[in-house]
Amino acid sequence: MSKYWSPVVSTLHPYVAGEQPKIDNLTKLNTNENPYGPSPKALAAIAAEAGDRLRLYPDPSSTKLRGAIAKRYGVDLGEVFVGNGSDEVLAHVFQGLLKHNRPLLYPDITYSFYPVYCLLYGIEAVAIRLDDAFNVRLADYDRPCGAIILPNPNAPTGIGLPLADIEALVAAHPDQPVVIDEAYIDFGGETAIPLTRKYPNLLVIHTLSKSRSLAGLRVGYAIGQRPLIDALERVKDSFNSYPLDRLAEAGATAAIEDEEWFETTRQRVIASRDRITGGLRQRGFEVLPSQSNFVFARHPVREGADLAKALRDRAILVRHFAKPRISDFLRISIGTEEECDRLIEALDAIIPPA
Repeated sequence: MSKYWSPVVSTLHPYVAGEQPKIDNLTKLNTNENPYGPSPKALAAIAAEAGDRLRLYPDPSSTKLRGAIAKRYGVDLGEVFVGNGSDEVLAHVFQGLLKHNRPLLYPDITYSFYPVYCLLYGIEAVAIRLDDAFNVRLADYDRPCGAIILPNPNAPTGIGLPLADIEALVAAHPDQPVVIDEAYIDFGGETAIPLTRKYPNLLVIHTLSKSRSLAGLRVGYAIGQRPLIDALERVKDSFNSYPLDRLAEAGATAAIEDEEWFETTRQRVIASRDRITGGLRQRGFEVLPSQSNFVFARHPVREGADLAKALRDRAILVRHFAKPRISDFLRISIGTEEECDRLIEALDAIIPPA
């Protein structure tokens, strides 16, 4: 602790990102990155933009990208907000929409950036316990609150709620903003974006890091009715009027427009997820039902930390969370077919078949 710190700094427990090590012949299955690479059209658009115009500021409104997103989802341009990754979008959401006189509600096992933002912005929050099968129970959210944020599918569990349940949650809280964080929706869920037309309290957040394979470009967006987007724009323009650079807007726009690449690669991830789920279950693992580009699994005998270490010793990285209720689980990102095979072979060496 430094005497120069502002008082809030000592209260923070920053988000810990997945390890990004430099290990030879590494199989990296710990950060939910897409194994198949960005759209070639996105790469071409980025290359074309990398010229003399970089001396000029980008469009502060990111009009071209917002237009592409609006067209794809059938919403108005003014109902789309973009930011430097969905984490920045979330930061603005927490500051602009989720701080009220009553507490914010979110699941007790969920994206660990949520409590970080609550500490940063001084937001009172209540973590609502998932049931014993790690499902969200809508009835548990039927309590006084200022706002609700819910990832769907949830992370790190990968379990998703059907759209009807999301609508029921939004309809039950007409006086509170309800934010649905859909970082992984393209791998098996049904987006709630169409519901934004009907419900003025609903905001839906997406990222291009997962299904669009642009984690290194840092682009995210939110869709909701105009008053919600106006709040986010007011926060953004009080913080940074130019969150997306020229390369990011060009690449993200092309990625959104390349529906064929998106559909092909996401279906490959889904197929590999289903295959690795079967392989793990055959080896005695409990695997939660996933609608994401990862699986959440635990072995009935081996501890999660020990398995993670044994895999790392074989140059295979998975994510382990040393937290209550989930300390024996591993979150395993879906890699290429070859990477998935390598994982299974390593597990067979670590836990020989009976």
